[in-house]
Amino acid sequence: MKKSSNSNAFPNVRLRRLRTTPAVRDLLQETRLSAKDLIAPVFVQEGLKKPEEIGSMPDIQRLPLSRLAGEVERIMDLGISAIILFGLPSHKDAEATSAFDDRGIVQKSVELVRKQFGNKVAIVTDVCLCQYTTHGHCGLVVDKKIDNDRSIDTLAKVAVSHAKAGADIVAPSAMMDGQVQAIRKGLDASGFSEVAIMGYSAKQASPLYAPFRDAAHSAPEFGDRCTYQMPFSNAKEAMREIETDIAEGVDIVMIKPAIPYLDLIYKARQATNLPICAYSVSGEYALIKAAAMNGWVDENAVMTEFLTSIKRAGANVIITYQAKKMAELLSR
Repeated sequence: MKKSSNSNAFPNVRLRRLRTTPAVRDLLQETRLSAKDLIAPVFVQEGLKKPEEIGSMPDIQRLPLSRLAGEVERIMDLGISAIILFGLPSHKDAEATSAFDDRGIVQKSVELVRKQFGNKVAIVTDVCLCQYTTHGHCGLVVDKKIDNDRSIDTLAKVAVSHAKAGADIVAPSAMMDGQVQAIRKGLDASGFSEVAIMGYSAKQASPLYAPFRDAAHSAPEFGDRCTYQMPFSNAKEAMREIETDIAEGVDIVMIKPAIPYLDLIYKARQATNLPICAYSVSGEYALIKAAAMNGWVDENAVMTEFLTSIKRAGANVIITYQAKKMAELLSR
């Protein structure tokens, strides 16, 4: 019989040798999650007397200001060193004046956390107008249309007020053109050149935000947000948004949502050396939670796989409503 010319082409390669035991698999694990990779979202509602459960987000609560320090302490005890604050004001108007009030709910929350914990926790603040406006849009509205340029002036005022309260990082999520540049100019002019900007650089117009809008009472009164948030079909446009934020001086790039847009996280990682944040949004959380509550999936296993995949795609940090649960699991 004639000897095959390919008989020595392939040595006895068996990749399964690298998976034989848990110890070997752990030794060779390429992507590792840490509690330090996670940012925990916190909802604080003005005038609230006791925590309120959020129906569409089981195990997540709106907190009164009096409970904020205890929540941050629990987060820090789990090894998480960053929070992102979302405020729910008692007063809303067309100009979002509560958003830049120095005694507003976010401003008071930042001051409290900074006084209680000093620099042991990184404080990120969401800079948007939807929770503070009567119409529920992320920018100011004139004749039922977003006025982009007036909106970015207001967003800059909001960011400065958060910085004055003690925020480390401001995170504009309104998807207004020029918002990063306007905020950078506002911060620098007010003496806050060391405050960083985490831009919601590629924020998709996604149905996965629905539970958040329930949590933050921020659903738009009319229309939708498709004129300023991105169409989920356009990866090239997303990269242009990211490039624009970088040109305007953003310090951290964010992609939101995370799991449906792992390709954008990967593309952004190839395109820039800036830190990348991925926001695993409320709908991602709710889908896992609902399936787990029905016994259809193992919540811990799916949560770990999803968050590891986000990091593997290229994210440095992840905002996730599963931050506490994931950190607890990692500590075992």
